[in-house]
Amino acid sequence: MTDNVVWQTHKIGKAERSRRNRQKPCVLWFTGLSGSGKSTISDALEVRLHEMGFLSYLLDGDNVRHGLNRDLGFSDADRVENIRRIAEVSKLFVDAGLIVLTAFISPFRADRDAARAIMGPGEFVEIHVDVPIEICESRDPKGLYRKARAGEIRNFTGIDSPYELPLAPELRVDTSRNAPEACVQQIIDYLSVHGYLVQG
Repeated sequence: MTDNVVWQTHKIGKAERSRRNRQKPCVLWFTGLSGSGKSTISDALEVRLHEMGFLSYLLDGDNVRHGLNRDLGFSDADRVENIRRIAEVSKLFVDAGLIVLTAFISPFRADRDAARAIMGPGEFVEIHVDVPIEICESRDPKGLYRKARAGEIRNFTGIDSPYELPLAPELRVDTSRNAPEACVQQIIDYLSVHGYLVQG
């Protein structure tokens, strides 16, 4: 970035949008292995938030790779750039006053930490969808584990590319032990207790 690029401030900012929307904007960062239930839980959670009258937007890994990140592959370097872009987009949505849900494997701890670092205090809520790889592989909703085991997919997280467990996520949900509705309620309870959802 050159010295000629200067951040433009506006009269309406995050605080004004937050008051109007009756919510504390944040990013709910879902991380976990393929097949753990990130998309299922984040989708169900957005439905609940919508029904409750809160404003949100869901960024899903596959959907983003159809547009914004269509030029990226699955090498370690491309995964890092994928998450960097998502973090920056999430920051813009948070500035818009929204509750942002992101459903990405985001396998590297440093990338998740970098995403947290660009948000304001309390604006990054890491949610580890903590499911054993054996269960994720048995589900295999897109047939990706089968292809990875057959050598048809390279750099597949959990098979020939690592997944670094979160050390201290704000929440852990386990879709192998709990129904999606129970996981969603766990997250709603957290958001309510910590002041992200303002009623009335």
